[in-house]
Amino acid sequence: MFDPSPFVLPLQLAETFRICTPTVLEASFGRVHRPTADRRLGEWARNAFRLAESELEVHGLEENVTPGQSYLLMSNHQSAYDIWALFVAYPHTMRMIAKRSMFRLPIMGNAMRVVEFVSIDRRDHAKAMAALEGAKASMASGISIWIAPEGTRSTDGKLLRFKSGGFMMALQVGCPILPISIEGTRDILPAKDFRVRKGRTARVTFHAPVDPTSYGFERRDELMHDVRETIGSVLPY
Repeated sequence: MFDPSPFVLPLQLAETFRICTPTVLEASFGRVHRPTADRRLGEWARNAFRLAESELEVHGLEENVTPGQSYLLMSNHQSAYDIWALFVAYPHTMRMIAKRSMFRLPIMGNAMRVVEFVSIDRRDHAKAMAALEGAKASMASGISIWIAPEGTRSTDGKLLRFKSGGFMMALQVGCPILPISIEGTRDILPAKDFRVRKGRTARVTFHAPVDPTSYGFERRDELMHDVRETIGSVLPY
């Protein structure tokens, strides 16, 4: 059951285009409504787990997530399956900050732009700051934004050093940070691998929100440390 399969990701890619195509077509005639985008993103994510014949456990959601509240979601990053895990686990409107190169992909890139994903160019500081301003506007309009403060996937599952950009945004907008721990996704799809291991179980744990305004800019490093410690508190590595 756990033998690596090279067929799951191509099938999920086809599913991606199936979900994205009507979104792009509808956008050419007018705006795609958020509830429609939310429904399609949820379906896209659930199908990723269905194709992998894998399960997802969710912990701490009811205790720590308030409906109607926008959050800056921060999690560890160990697999492409982190994205699908969060879109399954988080039941409210959520979008992600993605590399600028993702928006150049045919159909998928246009769909990401249409449904209000945030493009960021880490090589250009001015453009990166402008993107973060766009993310702030999205949160003010009711969207929760997901960012992986490690900036890249961990190849061994251990937490990497956190980057400061997301924390600066949280401090500027005063939006609560929602720390999230993701386990088991690298058992489904390890970083830099294209073969999915079927029949695994992943877990998403939501922790208590952190108010960045209680730290202030002068204690930004302490804020980063505390969020990192919270995320790492339930990880086995």
